[in-house]
Amino acid sequence: MTRPRAEIVVDLAAIRHNVRTLRRTAGVPVMVVVKADGYGHGMAQVAAAARAAGAEWLGAATLDEALALRAAGDTGRVLCWLTVPGEDYAAALAADLDVTAYSVAELDEIAAAATGSDYGSGPARVQLKVDTGLSRGGASERDWEGLFARARAGEEAGRWRVTGVWSHLACSDEPDHPANDAQEATFRRALEAAERAGLRPEVRHLANSAATLLRPSSRFDLVRCGIASYGLDPAPGETDDIGLVPAMTVRARLALVKTIAAGDAVSYGHTWTAERPTTVGLVPAGYGEGVPRQAGNVAAVAVGGRRRPIRGRVCMDQVVVDLDGDPAESGDEVVLFGPGRDGEPTAQDWAQWCDTISYEIVTRIGGRLTRSHVDSEAPA
Repeated sequence: MTRPRAEIVVDLAAIRHNVRTLRRTAGVPVMVVVKADGYGHGMAQVAAAARAAGAEWLGAATLDEALALRAAGDTGRVLCWLTVPGEDYAAALAADLDVTAYSVAELDEIAAAATGSDYGSGPARVQLKVDTGLSRGGASERDWEGLFARARAGEEAGRWRVTGVWSHLACSDEPDHPANDAQEATFRRALEAAERAGLRPEVRHLANSAATLLRPSSRFDLVRCGIASYGLDPAPGETDDIGLVPAMTVRARLALVKTIAAGDAVSYGHTWTAERPTTVGLVPAGYGEGVPRQAGNVAAVAVGGRRRPIRGRVCMDQVVVDLDGDPAESGDEVVLFGPGRDGEPTAQDWAQWCDTISYEIVTRIGGRLTRSHVDSEAPA
């Protein structure tokens, strides 16, 4: 079978290595966040690799994602946190998931689901998210008293057990930002308020990937590692190199190599014109595969051991790269990004070129690309 035209290859050995490294660094249990199909890496495969490396928890944004983990065979602790009114909490409880409540209204919905007798072997497991300054999901400070009182009443009624209290940082990739101290102080106030209400959560968690590496005081009982689990730096320029390995490689094969003359313009809008005769290669991946359109004339790929600049605009199905007259032919490998070991661009390089973050680069890539999983530690 010939290699695919263009593909994503994910090294599960890198995932395991990263999770082990993060567990050693944190010194507390780790939740590996596998939302958005494992940040584009494949949720079920990443989850299995993370568990093999000792991840005590998995994190999923939606109930659907968490239920898919159960369908794939995962039996460990899984937390999900993003719901809307009318969600099927009964299915979540039957699947033995930890669910998150931001409000009394959500607790009431969970309570209604927990009144049945066919959802599991014990009380539902609920975590409470508090807003400490991100102004996104979570209970505002003025609502803590009511939320914690309702949560404690549900515990006393046997409806659920509050297994966690948590929040999320807004500026952890900027270690000197004053919001970090402010949010941690607010979180500690929330924990004190929860304790006064009689709650004794199993885990208190605040740190995401960046805080796990940069802010030891925020680690509490559990850290949530998303992007770092995939080997990407959550705070470029701020973190020490702890040996994380990017797990994703995106590669293709040249569809065509051709010579163009000085003065020939390339791609839609003729935004680049050759100043001298050169050769160009056609890469069969474009914004339909999640290649950012803003990469035109700024990003590069690797062909033949050298970085080759993208010339002209990114199209829906393809991009053109400048081979500068070097030997190349149709079928030769193109690496859009990878771990960087052989000089190829990385997802972080693409993020800088496109004025975004590596999270977006790896999560949006896909479309018509095939995806496979390899294990570089497996015997040949």
